Amino acid sequence: MRTGGPDCWSGGDVRALLPTGQAQTEAGVLRDYHRPPRLKEVRRTPAMTPLPNPSRVTSSLSAGREAADRGAVELWLDGRINHERTATPGHWGLERMRRLLELLDNPQHDLPVVHVAGTKGKGSTVAMLAAMLDASGYRVGRYMSPHVHQLEERIAVSGEQITAFELVSVWRPVRQAVEQMDADSATEGRRGPTWFEILTAMALLHFRRQQVDLAVLETGLGGRLDATNVCEPLLSVITSISLDHMRELGGTVPEIAREKAGIIKPHRPVLCGVRDRDARTVIEEVAAQQQAPLVMIDRDFAVEAALEPETADRFPRHRIRIAPSPTSRFQLPEDALGDNDVYELRMIGRHQAENAALAMAAAAVLHQSGYPVSWRGVRQALQTVQLPARIEQFGTQPRLIVDAAHNAASMQSLFQTLPAEVEQGGSRVLVFAASADKQLPEMLAAAAGWADQLVLTRYSTSVRAASLEELRGAATQAVPHLLPGCLEQADPLVATREACHRAGPGGMVCIAGSFFLAAEVRAMLLADPSHLAS
Repeated sequence: MRTGGPDCWSGGDVRALLPTGQAQTEAGVLRDYHRPPRLKEVRRTPAMTPLPNPSRVTSSLSAGREAADRGAVELWLDGRINHERTATPGHWGLERMRRLLELLDNPQHDLPVVHVAGTKGKGSTVAMLAAMLDASGYRVGRYMSPHVHQLEERIAVSGEQITAFELVSVWRPVRQAVEQMDADSATEGRRGPTWFEILTAMALLHFRRQQVDLAVLETGLGGRLDATNVCEPLLSVITSISLDHMRELGGTVPEIAREKAGIIKPHRPVLCGVRDRDARTVIEEVAAQQQAPLVMIDRDFAVEAALEPETADRFPRHRIRIAPSPTSRFQLPEDALGDNDVYELRMIGRHQAENAALAMAAAAVLHQSGYPVSWRGVRQALQTVQLPARIEQFGTQPRLIVDAAHNAASMQSLFQTLPAEVEQGGSRVLVFAASADKQLPEMLAAAAGWADQLVLTRYSTSVRAASLEELRGAATQAVPHLLPGCLEQADPLVATREACHRAGPGGMVCIAGSFFLAAEVRAMLLADPSHLAS
């Protein structure tokens, strides 16, 4: 399906998007950029059948064995250092990851990649872009983090999560490579690969085995030293920059922006959805240094968003339109324009409209780079993509919302989206837990104008969880008006049940502050919603 060549950027070549004075002089660089990826000769079209999935034909007799093998994988992984769940100090760098991939014959070199970083919105952007490319007929690998319930959620091909059979199969060679590195590291007094590095290697190897046409990768933490930053992407995307993970990335927005901008590669296009002025300046500087063509929101294109009427779940959806600047080299293809240039979203919130616009812009850059995109497919993707724990509603009396907002910026987006109105006699109750290394007062302050009551809790699935005492201290600073009557309940199930009781049938309960909290409550609701009535 890939077409085009050096002249595929809007009637000119890729040099046209470089900042003034940064035009490349090496024709070989452009030839390398437009060289067809090392993939199978025949690409799949929408009418062609995907490669067979071995796990789909396994007999029921092998199901127990598969489950046992998968359990062994998870048990083995749990023995590795996992920075998502612990506060273990780490040696940040790409040496281990490069060595691990080298032992696996460098699967990343066989993958055309879109690499996505950002403080918030990157997961939704990855999901939307992958769905757009899927709907355009490509076989797409998608790698996201963190997961809500099972690690298989992180790795998908053409919208289908990796199966237990595939997970075990791809783990075996990775385990052998890791054990070799462990032995070498022990003699040198160094640590072997981490949990995230291993899972990233498994994803890349799985995508090569599945012969994907494109892989859309989400960074785990930062960008410059993230385990995913071992590829040479077709396109790098930076969604947003705000304060988060400051211990690892730096205490200011420019410092964090420089870490995220570490995914920008020489002469490869970069798409920037960042609006913070200082962060934009950093990204512009890095792009210029790398001679990377830069497309920026509010400079090269604008996002126009309007609200649809409320739907059955009483949340209005957005309709969006991208308006390229007439002076920009970035343009949308003709079939994305005209009278039918407004796109409806399934995901809720103005922030999701921004994410969708960025995913559309990424699709347009790929289209101009020789990967044709179906804009009918783009429309279909935006109308159907949904992720768990993103303003997800359970129940109506009261309305119970589960959201994975886990930093100050995402909490602000959440409470700008939630309706302030409740039925007569109802209350708005926030159930809150978060990691101790987060900006707890700033996160709670985002809910100051929305919540009538506050319930503090603590999830059990991560030692990083803030204690109830730490949460109360943050509430004292940020929302002192909610302290009278504030409930502190260590059990998230009991906390949610009490919050529903306090909200009343006409009220609303919002569960927010952490992926870990969202996962615990969501699992309980899916297993047995009647728990809330106990």
